[in-house]
Amino acid sequence: MIEISPDKVAHVIVKAREYDAKVAAWDDGAREADASNESESILEDYASDATRSELAEFIAALNEDEQANLVALVWVGRGSYAPEEFDEAVSTAKAERVNPTEEYLLGIPLLADYLEEGLEKMGYSAEEAERDVL
Repeated sequence: MIEISPDKVAHVIVKAREYDAKVAAWDDGAREADASNESESILEDYASDATRSELAEFIAALNEDEQANLVALVWVGRGSYAPEEFDEAVSTAKAERVNPTEEYLLGIPLLADYLEEGLEKMGYSAEEAERDVL
């Protein structure tokens, strides 16, 4: 059983998908001021875009157990651990933590996919949890 609310995991999934969808802005200086007014610029990654910082702050605000469970879900989702080894994954996440959890997780390219897969493997419906968040 996971020790983090599926709703919190879904929030991370949704924000991670927003962050992953961003592409480099083609003209960071000229259009940044107008970025919020232009629909085609929503997927461009401007320096003032708060998506990454919002996600990092959310993860940082989780308690140590929730952060370790989040990391363990990623590891289960990518196949590093089987669902039966979840407790071991949580213990390993706590023992091997060197950097802030938000930095580690935001460095994983398929974070949202791994979390979604991890929830599913642990018997939770990621789709339902995401629907509750959206």
